[in-house]
Amino acid sequence: MPNLSMLKIIARETLARERMERTPEPSLVMDDEDQVRAYVAAGRETGVMAPTYVFHGANISDVIRPGDCVLDLACGPANQLALVARLNPDVSFVGIDLSSAMLVQAEALIKAQGLSNVSFQAGDITCLSAFSDCSFDAVVSTLSLHHLPTIEMLQQTFVEASRVLRPNGGIYITDFSRLKVRSSIEYFAYQYRNKQPLLFTQDYLNSLLAAFTLEELKAAALPLMGQATLSSTWLVPFMASLKSSIRQPANPKLHARFQELIQALPTCHQTDLADIIRFFRMGGLKSGLLV
Repeated sequence: MPNLSMLKIIARETLARERMERTPEPSLVMDDEDQVRAYVAAGRETGVMAPTYVFHGANISDVIRPGDCVLDLACGPANQLALVARLNPDVSFVGIDLSSAMLVQAEALIKAQGLSNVSFQAGDITCLSAFSDCSFDAVVSTLSLHHLPTIEMLQQTFVEASRVLRPNGGIYITDFSRLKVRSSIEYFAYQYRNKQPLLFTQDYLNSLLAAFTLEELKAAALPLMGQATLSSTWLVPFMASLKSSIRQPANPKLHARFQELIQALPTCHQTDLADIIRFFRMGGLKSGLLV
């Protein structure tokens, strides 16, 4: 049962006739050192983003399989990528990002965790010219598309993702979806303001304000829609995910690892994860690794 705050948001978003305009983020590339440090600290697996990483990590694991080569679009400091790579050691990953500061953090994290199945490359996700057609078994991206300044760049990113993906490849691309009312957005942005750096809270708010609408994401994703399905959180499309069919063979060991991750979360994060799972499941998206 949603809490009172969520019930208010559901009512507000359902009744709203108009949607607030998108506010693109101040900068395409996050290179400010203080901002990067705040993002990284709050975004590590033990931070406020932990439930989100577990959820998306399970869905990414659904669409990859041993022997795959996977491209992570706008990987940032590799918080999500490191978790997935650690749980899928027989898969190789390439992370691409425009921010040199983020890639420094990503390299350091991968080295600290002793992972050998991840490499990085500086690059623009709207122009993947460094990669040939059909060069990856799967393409993934988590909470990054809202950084793009324009809808045209969003569309081009999906065109490029489709180009480098092999036939019948795996897809998991997820991002925030812009809500209608600013107070709804502010609820999510400030929900954990006492548990995270101020800069992270401001960046989170900027991200939600810069998010594309569900309709815009659906239109941009057309090049991949024949291979994947777009789902969103039920009633309030706070997040949306484009996911292909499950490609991971039944893997009891991997399932057990995810259950261990869930049990290791603080109680408040377990509650948040349960909410994410419930609202996405009612919106049509689920992962057997989280059951």
